[in-house]
Amino acid sequence: MLVKKYKAARLSPHSQIFIQLGLALALVIIYILIEWKTIDRYVGEFSDVSLQSEEFIDIPVTERIQEVKPPPPPPPAPEKIEIVSDEKEIEETVLESTETDQSEMIVVQEIENIDEIIEEEEVEKDIPFAIIEEPPVFPGCTGTKQQKKKCMQDKITELVSKKFNTSLAQDLGLTPGKKKVYVQFRIDKKGYIVNVRARGPHKRLEKEAIRVIELLPQMTPGKQRTRPVSVSYTLPITLIVLK
Repeated sequence: MLVKKYKAARLSPHSQIFIQLGLALALVIIYILIEWKTIDRYVGEFSDVSLQSEEFIDIPVTERIQEVKPPPPPPPAPEKIEIVSDEKEIEETVLESTETDQSEMIVVQEIENIDEIIEEEEVEKDIPFAIIEEPPVFPGCTGTKQQKKKCMQDKITELVSKKFNTSLAQDLGLTPGKKKVYVQFRIDKKGYIVNVRARGPHKRLEKEAIRVIELLPQMTPGKQRTRPVSVSYTLPITLIVLK
């Protein structure tokens, strides 16, 4: 018997479509299986569950007992107050008025021959030559106050230049240059030269300066407020030491 073949019954043209559908269906089933979640549940038998019975405990009702404090001691009894009868008489002080009456007589005693006592101002003992009111006057100096001052300074400088041993500075072995000897003395109230002191680079120069100043003559003393006073005077003596 011969098998008849019909062109319409051939499956080969649709085989690819069926294969694709089968693969898609298989993928969907695999995806569902992967995403499927299962929960394990285990229920034991009732014999494994232990039921505990509730216990009821009777709690007795208690009362709070407060501590009773002893009462405070009674306050001390007040001291006995003695009542003294006020029988003493108090003497009142009477204030007498100090105002005078017109009838009282006021006696005024006149005092005569009151001697006025004039206190003498003490004048400073030593007045510097620069501020003295009336400077000491060197013998032979005349003129105004300023002229007398300048004349006195010139006379002292002239005397020192003549009498001072200038070669002494060279013999003492001092270093070359200018050397100064400061001499301070006082012209007392009678015009004499007193309290001569010197300060210099060498003792022998100091002694020489004192010797020369003591050669100054007696002067007319200076005055302050018309009274003779002692006047202090400072004189610098300059020496030049050569090489």
